[in-house]
Amino acid sequence: MGNFFARRTWSPYFAGAAAGILAITSVIVSTKMLSKPKYLGASTTFVRAAGFIEKQISKEHIENNDYFTAQKIKVDWQMMFVAGIFLGALVSSVIGKTYKKEFVPGIWKERFGDRPVVRAIWAFAGGVVVLFGARLAGGCPSGHGLSGVMQLSVSGIIAMMCFVVAGVVTARVVYKGGR
Repeated sequence: MGNFFARRTWSPYFAGAAAGILAITSVIVSTKMLSKPKYLGASTTFVRAAGFIEKQISKEHIENNDYFTAQKIKVDWQMMFVAGIFLGALVSSVIGKTYKKEFVPGIWKERFGDRPVVRAIWAFAGGVVVLFGARLAGGCPSGHGLSGVMQLSVSGIIAMMCFVVAGVVTARVVYKGGR
């Protein structure tokens, strides 16, 4: 088992199986504890985080907003899930000795140059587009991909196919069809 954590990367089959077990476990545990299943997803967390920020600026706007009234701005299991993704990635990169600080990744430098401000603007713009798309689709890749496909949901399968196609197109642009 010690050698397992010393590896630089995990097998995609192991990681996929682990994600599937996590998704099934989350449904079983939440159904037993809350009497209703909770499926994996992350995009709502970012909307709630925006609500936390907006509440500091205009509390009355949040109180009069139907979406935030229904959703309740709170720290919940999903927000902890997203925090766990970040912390888990950080810990695994440190343990696997792949952690490094870089403002502009090498592949970005090769394709678009080494200016951190340009990289930050494009990263922010990409995040906005992805978050908008996730909210428009009614869920993110983890929500549709893990939970929707697990339930054989037609909308989940279609959304996941769209995510894969968009990922392939983006990778071809960034990698110029190579590597």
